[in-house]
Amino acid sequence: MNIKRWYEWKEIKEIQKDINEGSSIAINGLSDTQRHHLVSSLIEGVGKKALYIAANDLQARKAFRNLESLFGERVYYFPFREKMLYDVESKSREQTFQRIECLGRLLESDYTAVVLSCESIIDYYMPPDEFKSYFVSLKAGDTVNLEELIHRLAAAGYEREEMVEARGQFSVRGGIIDVFPVQYEKPVRIELFDIEIDSMRIFDVESQRSYQNVEQVRIFPAKEFVFTEEQAHRITERLDAELNEYLSRINDRDLTALFRSNFGRYAEKLKNSGNFAGIDKFIPYFYDSRHSIFEYICSNTVIFVEDTERLKQRLENVIEEHVQQCEILIEKGMVLPGTFDMYFNPKTLSSLIGNIQAVYLNSLDEGESLAGIRRSHLITGKNIEPYRGHLEQLKKDIKNWISGEYQVTLLASTDKRKSGLKELLAEENINVYSDEPPGNIPCVIVRQGQLENGFIYPQIRWAVVTESDIISAAVKKPEIKIEGARKIKAFTDLKVGDYVVHQMHGIGLYTGIETLTVEGVKREYLKVEYRDGGFLYIPVTQMELIQKYIGTEGRTPRLNKLGGTEWIREKKKVKESLKELAADLIKLQAERETRKGFAFSPDTVWQKQFEDLFPYNETKDQLRCAEEIKRDMETDKIMDRLLCGDVGYGKTEVALRAVFKAAMDGKQSAFLVPTTVLASQHFDNFKRRFAPFPITVEMLSRFRTPSEQKRIIRGLKSGLIDVVVGTHKLFNKEVKFKDLGLLVIDEEQRFGVEHKEKIKSMYPSVDILTLSATPIPRTLHMSLTGLRDISTIEEPPEQRYPVQTYILEYRDDVVEDAIKREIARDGQVFYLYNRVKGIQAKAAQLQELVPQAKIGYAHGQMSERQLEKVILSFLNREFDVLVCTTIIENGIDMPNVNTIIVENANRLGLAQLYQLRGRVGRSNRLAYAYLTYRKDKVLNEIAEKRLKAIREFTEFGSGFKIAMRDLEIRGAG
Repeated sequence: MNIKRWYEWKEIKEIQKDINEGSSIAINGLSDTQRHHLVSSLIEGVGKKALYIAANDLQARKAFRNLESLFGERVYYFPFREKMLYDVESKSREQTFQRIECLGRLLESDYTAVVLSCESIIDYYMPPDEFKSYFVSLKAGDTVNLEELIHRLAAAGYEREEMVEARGQFSVRGGIIDVFPVQYEKPVRIELFDIEIDSMRIFDVESQRSYQNVEQVRIFPAKEFVFTEEQAHRITERLDAELNEYLSRINDRDLTALFRSNFGRYAEKLKNSGNFAGIDKFIPYFYDSRHSIFEYICSNTVIFVEDTERLKQRLENVIEEHVQQCEILIEKGMVLPGTFDMYFNPKTLSSLIGNIQAVYLNSLDEGESLAGIRRSHLITGKNIEPYRGHLEQLKKDIKNWISGEYQVTLLASTDKRKSGLKELLAEENINVYSDEPPGNIPCVIVRQGQLENGFIYPQIRWAVVTESDIISAAVKKPEIKIEGARKIKAFTDLKVGDYVVHQMHGIGLYTGIETLTVEGVKREYLKVEYRDGGFLYIPVTQMELIQKYIGTEGRTPRLNKLGGTEWIREKKKVKESLKELAADLIKLQAERETRKGFAFSPDTVWQKQFEDLFPYNETKDQLRCAEEIKRDMETDKIMDRLLCGDVGYGKTEVALRAVFKAAMDGKQSAFLVPTTVLASQHFDNFKRRFAPFPITVEMLSRFRTPSEQKRIIRGLKSGLIDVVVGTHKLFNKEVKFKDLGLLVIDEEQRFGVEHKEKIKSMYPSVDILTLSATPIPRTLHMSLTGLRDISTIEEPPEQRYPVQTYILEYRDDVVEDAIKREIARDGQVFYLYNRVKGIQAKAAQLQELVPQAKIGYAHGQMSERQLEKVILSFLNREFDVLVCTTIIENGIDMPNVNTIIVENANRLGLAQLYQLRGRVGRSNRLAYAYLTYRKDKVLNEIAEKRLKAIREFTEFGSGFKIAMRDLEIRGAG
């Protein structure tokens, strides 16, 4: 990416000289991305390695993305260790495995750069030599003692399972050992011939088939802290000694009993497992001496530290928050004084870093506050102002730079976009090069690459403009293929209190599972209550006889009576009305089949530009579906296509491409949505996406005043409005379109049949695209029987940030702490309380617990207007916590909500919990999910199995495993 001018710059030459000589220096005056560019350039120039320390986690992730793009490979992100001092049953391990991989790479000098946030430099770590002693190295042809290998894997923290499904597991079948090293993308199958390794092959988790030979396997430990039995015993001795010493100083019988009870449990856990989910609080007791991350790096590493003042302030805050938490917990008998000493004390950065070469990167000169630096360098630069899709301004700026003797580098994420930029500039007669031309002449160089934003170095007349500057959106992340990801598909998710429909007996109330002995055989039966006290027992093996009742939300159905003819009469009545409706539908469908529709033109240049402005990498499914829809539109057959895909899989973007195509032929589009809030959110998104093009977008909903509604209706009739996003208001007889070409129905399962067919009959020649995550059976049936075409998006989008998940007994102090922490970082919280009765009281209880929080509540029995008002207020951040039922399972995007607390998680299905957990973690920060259950509550068999499965999926995060376990649990009743 660099140009000749950069390498000839006197200041850069002096900095490289200082680094080659091993000096610690300060470099001031740089923006974020310029720092990352400078680091990559210096490291490549001097042939060293980099440890990049960011001022916080957000900055660390940004540095990682930029450095990964600049270096290309061997760049690793080291997530900070989230301390959980409360008692937890289990916690997710994705980030633990990431840290272990980084520690292993550091010890083996197998890295170009490792990026971490400042919290990680004050943490304690396992002694490096001891950590390395748990590495397991295997080569094809090696002689191996099977029992010894099993012992070494178990000692390194790997869990033995029947079948390997996730990182940190291994299994043994005769002479075959499957192991999933924490740093590998796929597991490895090791086959022994007697005591020799005959072959080692990578295999697929889902199919369990091996497909690629490997000659060597390196296995890092599966835990950050690994103990022998003897070490675990020493830890319990240290704890016991401190406990006795501390209790001798306090005169409180109840608190003493609490300490004894808690620490008795902790000692038992240490003795049995040597390591457990809530072990963080005992880290200061693990070793006789403390070890820092700087002991892991090799001597050829340069440490880069950004924003030293902000960084020191952050470290002070971390320690202060930790001390405050310990002061609360010591009063509850949960920690001892030793836990206060959880971090190295960062009095000075230089004392932490020691004699390692360091480069301090600051916006301003902070040389006086930094000890041990040889000299300060000043490199002035500035960020590029984003263009927000205004290509004319970009072309104008490029011309001005060229006339000012600048060299301009444009970065595009793909070859296709690179070609697009070249074509755009060729139209303006601007000479474009793929590589720097000789002679140091002013020019434009278009290269493949991506950075978060561009920058200018005025001293050497060099401007770098990135794709995200041009379209002003998130940088395209490298495509991550998520293997084995499956949508969770299950028959039903019955809970006590659900209404069910039996084929023969009608509507009843599901009251639970009972074990009955019939003719000497014990079996489990579903118990369903009917009117007048009648009960029906259905063997779990005949579950297909019932299905969950689906009716109008908030309305309680009337139970049928067992026996009699009431249900038969109701079915007959429904059949007759269905026949009428079916006749109308068939007639309408036949009319649509015989009519000819409008054949849209092939894609235009603008269509290509519009699609290129999408700020994320499309999945293959998204691209395929968009092509299928556009192909339909280009024929004269009237389109009636269903687009299915999970929440957040990118259905809206696919629909937008169809809407844009319609607009290119002068046709209007209507985008029908079920709620006012969703209309508002879609409207904002549409305006943003269509901004660079002459397309007029409007919204028709209750959020518009009567006079605005009249203006919009006039605009639709005259053709001044190209696209309208609307609710049921679009069904109004006053709404007339000048030339409607496309109707998109979002969340079609939320509309009645008559509503949808009414709009079809109003516009019989219009192409129709229906979007749905969970299509209603009729729609799906029509698609599967060929009455409608179907496109499916099954591939998940790019990986979001992980959700740190904890499973723990419910405690007020944990809830209080979780809410306070999220509010402190300017975020919001979902509190899931899945009982309408008592939800108001729960909100009041939380208000008492966290007085500074603004709390609202929402549930499905509210009127649509009430619910919209609450959701909109929450979206507008008028309150911090939303106490709600599972209505949040699907719906609108709330990126500012990054903590979810689920009360009585054991009562919810696995698929439900998985989806609920997915409601957070949609922004650029770490999200948290607290799945709680009531202390000392006797759990039924299903709840216990479910909780066990939740623990497993929390620890290993395998979607396939969740689906299979959910099926097993339900199959068992």
